[in-house]
Amino acid sequence: MRIHSTLPRIQADFTLLLVSIFWGSAFVAQRVAAQNMSIFLYNALRFLIGALVILPFFWRSLKGISRPDKRTLAGVFLAGVCMFGGTTLQQLGMRFTTASSAGFITGLYVVIVPILLGVGLRQAPRRSIWLASLLAAAGLYLLSTQGSFRLSTGDELVLAGSLLWALHVIMIGWLAGRLEIYPLAIGQYTVCGLLHVVAGIFFEGGGMFEREVVWLAVLYTSVFSIGLGFTLQAIGQQVAPPADAAIILSSEAGFAALFGWLILDEKLSAIQLTGCGLMLAGMLLAQLTPHRSQIPVESS
Repeated sequence: MRIHSTLPRIQADFTLLLVSIFWGSAFVAQRVAAQNMSIFLYNALRFLIGALVILPFFWRSLKGISRPDKRTLAGVFLAGVCMFGGTTLQQLGMRFTTASSAGFITGLYVVIVPILLGVGLRQAPRRSIWLASLLAAAGLYLLSTQGSFRLSTGDELVLAGSLLWALHVIMIGWLAGRLEIYPLAIGQYTVCGLLHVVAGIFFEGGGMFEREVVWLAVLYTSVFSIGLGFTLQAIGQQVAPPADAAIILSSEAGFAALFGWLILDEKLSAIQLTGCGLMLAGMLLAQLTPHRSQIPVESS
């Protein structure tokens, strides 16, 4: 039994848009946690709790779940590894760069995804997706950096993380057609969380547990960003191709700016508002041509 495997395209896109809202709203919580907690402990807690959040739904649907093959299990493990690398590099990079620059660079997976599809997998997206990706990237640049950008050590770390997020989007596009949503979600969350525990003990030892735990930030991102966000991403990507999904998910930066304005009283300049407009144009352009799957899907 696959959840919403026949989900209409417009509903799949709105599902991914809801994901970007969850991720954008979590920006404030992530920033607070990054300033007060061990990076590894924070990520370990939110991913493992996120797995627990959806565990009851997994047990309810257990009878209808087929046993995955070894190739699919390996894919789930690699998806968790990409999650681990992406979150670690992003959080480490934010120690050495501004949040706005980190937001822009992370969002570059909107361009990296079609490049990987076209070059690495020889599955070139349609022309409108290339244009939509460039519009979204330009919008991200204006929104996050206000037209001023300098590459730093932190920026390089976040850029490496963006590559891993692009790989994650592509892998979820492949796995969503081979495995039921709940075991996919729980599997990648558990792998990611345990890797953070191991990395934290190895690099920080007992110091990993000495700093304050900001439970409000942990619980909010566990439920909304992880438990709901990444699970709904997999549901939406059962229908939406990876390149299209990357464009929609890149609106996370716009929602982060919106919640920063609502909660932190951060203002948006005219340049940033222009960036929001370009991102919206990119999202709309991605819907103008008919859907064409870009990741081979096998039924199990």
